[in-house]
Amino acid sequence: MTFIETLDDLQKVYGKPGDAAQKKVTDRLTPSYAAFIDRSRFCVLTTVGPEGTDGSPRGDDGPVVRILDPQTLAMPDWKGNDRVDSLRNIVRDGRCSLIFLVHGSNNAMRVNARARLTVDDDLRARFARGDLRPRCVILFRIEEVYSQCARALMRSGLWSRGPDADGLPTVGDMLRDATNGAFDGATYDADWSARAARTMW
Repeated sequence: MTFIETLDDLQKVYGKPGDAAQKKVTDRLTPSYAAFIDRSRFCVLTTVGPEGTDGSPRGDDGPVVRILDPQTLAMPDWKGNDRVDSLRNIVRDGRCSLIFLVHGSNNAMRVNARARLTVDDDLRARFARGDLRPRCVILFRIEEVYSQCARALMRSGLWSRGPDADGLPTVGDMLRDATNGAFDGATYDADWSARAARTMW
């Protein structure tokens, strides 16, 4: 098997990116980039730390981030699994990336940024849901932002295919397998819907 080991080897295989691929990169949100991100309810946050990288899905029932200014995004940290892998990485190494998706669009938006965590009361209050507030807010200082090639979503037929979820293992199944049968996955699955409804925010 032949591996690509150097940047020169890589360039020989791929050549140089086209003109549009280079000109689309900006260090702040343009009006069209902002419009796309403002419509996104889902993104994947990637962080890096001493143990390696972490990818975390993030979603909301409105915009997944708020645009504070053309170089700053704010994301509430709502209820999750409390492993805080992404947050721990951000505290130690602020480098991160986000991929934003909008349902029905084959385009994606990439943001490379530096992130920080804040517990500022006024900012947390901007995301309040009744009496509930996020425990912290992630602030992203944009370093690069650009639209992502549509081919990956087109190839996958992500929005045009029927559901692929039928027959998938449940999280309870996965927990049972991960613990060699020691975890009660059936009870976990049976309780999940009610638990999620209570702890969504």
